[in-house]
Amino acid sequence: MPTIWIIFIAIALASYLVQANLNNKFKKYSRIPLGNGMTGREVAEKMLRDNGIYDVRVISTPGQLTDHYNPTNKTVNLSEGVYLSDSVAAAAVAAHECGHAVQHAVAYGPLKMRSALVPVVSASSKWVTWVLLAGVMLIQSFPQVLLFGIILFACTTLFSFITLPVEIDASRRALAWLNHAGITNSRNQTQARDALKSAAYTYVIAAISSLATLIYYVMIYMGRRD
Repeated sequence: MPTIWIIFIAIALASYLVQANLNNKFKKYSRIPLGNGMTGREVAEKMLRDNGIYDVRVISTPGQLTDHYNPTNKTVNLSEGVYLSDSVAAAAVAAHECGHAVQHAVAYGPLKMRSALVPVVSASSKWVTWVLLAGVMLIQSFPQVLLFGIILFACTTLFSFITLPVEIDASRRALAWLNHAGITNSRNQTQARDALKSAAYTYVIAAISSLATLIYYVMIYMGRRD
């Protein structure tokens, strides 16, 4: 079996294990009360206020683990399992998403870079699969098609790697604030850190997977005359 396929299988297995671990950790810490009775919404609103941010709304969004910060309309979107929950997991997730709002407020460099790439990645994602497929089929006659697909996919890979420092920094800000504001104590601070660390691993695997896929297509392009 070619080495590249062994790598893909290993990445797929790692991705499955990381996602399963995240789901288990979220379920585990969702059953542990924060202690002060604050819901995810209340934690988010307090973190925003403590950081002098008053133009960002905290709203509920459908689904599980669908939490995100939207810089376009300045909303912290918390999933149903976080918005009204007073668990350690809810506090960690809510604070993490508010960490992105803080990044936006202070013009955090990597977040600005990621935001600038969003339109490019959104546009390229609609076509990149088809362009790469056509490029592989036409590799001998029109290698330029595959090269164009590689360039499009490279934007996605770059986006994945820029996402890493953005997510890690948001978790760092969240954990520091949770501790400083007295939202967590010594025991559940460790639990919050564990939950956010598990989430961070998903971004690491996504970036590695994207890079491996990019290398695969580059190898096809480079070996077109073999």
